[in-house]
Amino acid sequence: MTADAAPPTTHAATADRAAAAAAIDGVRLGRICIVMMSAVGDAVHVLPVITALKRHAPASRITWVLQPGPASLVRGHPGVDEIVVFDPKRGWRAFAEVRRELRARAFDLVLDFQVAFKAGLVTLLARAPVKLGFDRARARDLNWLFTNRRIPAREPQHVQDQYFEFLDALGVPYEPIAWDLGPWPHERAWQREFFATRVDRPAAAIVVASSRVERDWFPERWAEVVDALHERHGLRSILVGGRSPRELDAERIIVERATHAPVSTLGESFRNLVGILDGCELVFTPNTGPMHIAVALDRPVVTLMGGLDPFRTGPYRRFHDLMIDVYHEPGERSPVSAAWRPGRMDTITVEDVMARVALWEARYRARAGGRR
Repeated sequence: MTADAAPPTTHAATADRAAAAAAIDGVRLGRICIVMMSAVGDAVHVLPVITALKRHAPASRITWVLQPGPASLVRGHPGVDEIVVFDPKRGWRAFAEVRRELRARAFDLVLDFQVAFKAGLVTLLARAPVKLGFDRARARDLNWLFTNRRIPAREPQHVQDQYFEFLDALGVPYEPIAWDLGPWPHERAWQREFFATRVDRPAAAIVVASSRVERDWFPERWAEVVDALHERHGLRSILVGGRSPRELDAERIIVERATHAPVSTLGESFRNLVGILDGCELVFTPNTGPMHIAVALDRPVVTLMGGLDPFRTGPYRRFHDLMIDVYHEPGERSPVSAAWRPGRMDTITVEDVMARVALWEARYRARAGGRR
């Protein structure tokens, strides 16, 4: 399947939507608890659900149980009324702390998006007459035991569309899709100062690593991309990511090998990352959370997709023409898959990446630059 190919048909059929809605007819959209605690990318996927709920039921109050990292990304979002922090570093004490917080609240509805046993325990701790989760086939780790309503079973589709199945079950329209991720007005000053003082030309962000080494590309090749962006397209590269040993090692190799020094911002907060990505003309990323942030910001993103199906976990609805899809074999057309395909990222070449940059130059650059 080529990067320009249309994704397989997505989203639940009308019969599935009707069945789900009938299963929880009459639920009150008042006090809502969201359970999705971990991955940043998944947190980004939850945001259009929240904006749709608020648009449909403006008086609703949404409490979100989140781990510290993604909590720092969405704290202050206009649709999130409160966050209950679940810190896994505290072990079983984390559950005791969440239990104490949730015991003081009563909800009308719990939405459990996270198919994991720990999310099931948190769902159990939340007091609500309706606890909606995935069907038994998709709710692994016995998560289905902790919900009392379930969306209908269906074949895999994009994770974002899977989350919209919850809205179908509630009879809530999700279009137009809105993330409202920012940068928010009070963050614009930091963004302007960053680009004015640290970046001397239009910029491209490079996410140096993902949460799993198997999804990463080679820092030596990123260094070649840094120089090609500077010499062929007049772009200064900005390295983004955390400060894990693997990310720091990638940063060191890129800086050592690139002739045109990139700006490194490893370790910046998630909110500052939003400002950086929003201010760039182009973003490069493996399959990782910042890819979904870039999509939410409508920033053109060159995505390197190897081990996981890009039509399940890749950029949602946007920039498929810039995507490098080595998950599929050339010409392959298959249903959306959750299967892992190892050993694919090393087949992506520097010129594969630069070919997508040339396409971006022709299709997107004249349309809009960084929005500082």
